[in-house]
Amino acid sequence: RRAATTRACPLRARANAGPAPAAAHVLAPTHNKWNQMDTEYTMWQMVNLCVAPKAVYKQTSFRKQTKNQWARDDPAFVVILAALVALSAVAYCLAFGRPPLWRWAVGVAWAVFVDFLGTGAVIATVCWGISNAYLRRDGGAGHSHAVEQRVEWMYAFDVHCNAYFPLFVTLYVLQFFLSPLLLQHGYLAAIASDTLYAGALSYYAYVTFLGYNQLPFLERTELFLCPIWLVLAALPLCIIGGFNATRFTLAMAFDY
Repeated sequence: RRAATTRACPLRARANAGPAPAAAHVLAPTHNKWNQMDTEYTMWQMVNLCVAPKAVYKQTSFRKQTKNQWARDDPAFVVILAALVALSAVAYCLAFGRPPLWRWAVGVAWAVFVDFLGTGAVIATVCWGISNAYLRRDGGAGHSHAVEQRVEWMYAFDVHCNAYFPLFVTLYVLQFFLSPLLLQHGYLAAIASDTLYAGALSYYAYVTFLGYNQLPFLERTELFLCPIWLVLAALPLCIIGGFNATRFTLAMAFDY
């Protein structure tokens, strides 16, 4: 039992570390070894995040009981998702990009290290800070996890990754195949494109909410649903104004 506790301590220390040390742990090359990754479980998570996200977060409590941390200790999810983002970025470059090829390389790197990892680190840090500063229950009385009363930064980043995968499926994959329709001029294309983006962003907020709502020492986690109301308020304004989110995104990325 003492040995198990000793092994758990480094995991807990890394999980409770601040944004910079925790991010370095996630991206450390020594952890990116396929023989240490549970790819089958990762695929199960990815499928269920799109159809039954609550089932994924139920595993979080089990991880807390067995490893004494909320965050994943397996980098497979991040590595596989980053690879999928890179592949989809290559597909977009082939379809919409223009020479020289170095611009394609920049586009792929931007998709992985800025859109996914960089933006995710910022969002995770903001949610991590808000949760620890304003959403924790006082004293954690009456809760089985009263000893661990702070949100782990790595868990906050896990929540982003969980929420990002359905968004990736919608705004990278589905949008790619629907692009002949979405890039048309007119209100129908704008309605379809803006609705697609509104749905993806709203679902991102919903999966984020589920992640923080799973932690028993947090309260008022409905705060993470607020972006949905902003998206729903902006949707009719964008449609009335003829704004097409797909055309705008591809114009910014590829001057399309």
